[in-house]
Amino acid sequence: MIVLRYLLFPFAVLYGCVTSVRNWLYDIGILKSYSFNIPIIAVGNLNVGGTGKTPQIEYLIRLLSPDYKVATLSRGYKRKSSGFLLANTNTTAESLGDEPFQMHSKFPEITIAVDADRKNGIEKLLSLPQKPNVILLDDAFQHRRVKAGFYIVLTAFDDLFCDDLMLPTGMLREPRFGAKRADMIIVTKCPKDITELAIKKINERMMRFLVPRNDKVVQLYFSYIDYDDKVYNETTTQNVSEIKNTEKVLLAGIAKPKPFFDYLQSGKDEQLNYPDHHHFIDSDVQIITKKAANKVLITTEKDYVRLKHHAIRFLFYLPIKSNFISNSQTSQDQFDKNILHYVGTSSGNR
Repeated sequence: MIVLRYLLFPFAVLYGCVTSVRNWLYDIGILKSYSFNIPIIAVGNLNVGGTGKTPQIEYLIRLLSPDYKVATLSRGYKRKSSGFLLANTNTTAESLGDEPFQMHSKFPEITIAVDADRKNGIEKLLSLPQKPNVILLDDAFQHRRVKAGFYIVLTAFDDLFCDDLMLPTGMLREPRFGAKRADMIIVTKCPKDITELAIKKINERMMRFLVPRNDKVVQLYFSYIDYDDKVYNETTTQNVSEIKNTEKVLLAGIAKPKPFFDYLQSGKDEQLNYPDHHHFIDSDVQIITKKAANKVLITTEKDYVRLKHHAIRFLFYLPIKSNFISNSQTSQDQFDKNILHYVGTSSGNR
C-alpha cells in the first residue's frame, strides 16, 4: 500500500497544482467569493477526516449559544437527501447525516441545517423568521465560494498536516501552505500530559507553513479529547468504572477508533469496527445482535444516532468533549476570548 502511494506521487503533484491554482483564482478575485453581513466561523482541516471537527463545533455551540442565536451548516456527509434541509422533529440521521443529527439531538434549541452549497444554505438560514446571528460552517475550509469571517483549521496530533503529502500519496486536500488562510490552528487529540517541549517542537514545524501575511499571525492551540465517565442511552446511564472490567462489545464506525477502543477495552471485550459514517443495514444489526447477545454494547455517539432505532438491547454510547491544553503561549480562556471578541465585534465578514 505504501509503495502504491508513492507510485502515485506524480498525481499528487498534479492535484496540488490544481488546488493551488484554484485557491489563487479565488485570492485574486477571478473566482468569486460571497460574503454575508453576519459573523461566520468555518471549521475545517487540510487532512482528510478524523481531526475532531464535530467535538470542536459542539465546543463552539456551548460557548456561543448562551448569548447568540447559533446555526450550524454542513453538507450532511452520506445523507440520503439532497439540497437544503433544516433539522426538525421529523428528520433522521439518514436524511440529515449522522453528525448534524447528533448535534440536533444534543442541542435542539439551535438551528441545524445541511446543504452542500454553503452559499445557498446561508441564504436560506438568513431568510428564516428566526434567523441566526452567528453561523458555524462545518468542514468548509476548502469551500472558497463562501468567505467566512473566521477560519479554524484542525490537525490531529498523530497526523499533523505539516508532515503530510497531497492526495493520493498522502492525505492532504490542498498544499500545506493553505493553512495561512486560517485565523487559528488547533492541534487536536493531543495526549493530556503533552509536554512543553513537544508543544514547542510542533510549533517550530508548523511555522514553516505559517509565515505571517498582511500582518496576520495564525494562532496555534492544542486540545485533547475528554471521554465521559458515564455511558448513556435513552433511559439510563452506567459508570464507565463499573462496566470497564465486565465483558462487553465495543462498536465504532469512525475514522480513527483506536482511542475509543483503548479507553473502554478490558479483558476479552470484542471489537466491531465499521467504516466511517457506515449506514447500518438489517444484516449488520443481525450480526451485531448475535455478537452482543446479553452483553453491554457500547458505541460512539455518532454511531448511536444511526443504531438506536434498531432496538438493540443494552446499547449505550460514550460522549466526548474537546478541551484545551494550557501552555506558556495559549489557553482555553484565551481561545474563548478570541472567539467571543470576533463574534461580538463583527457585523459581517472580513
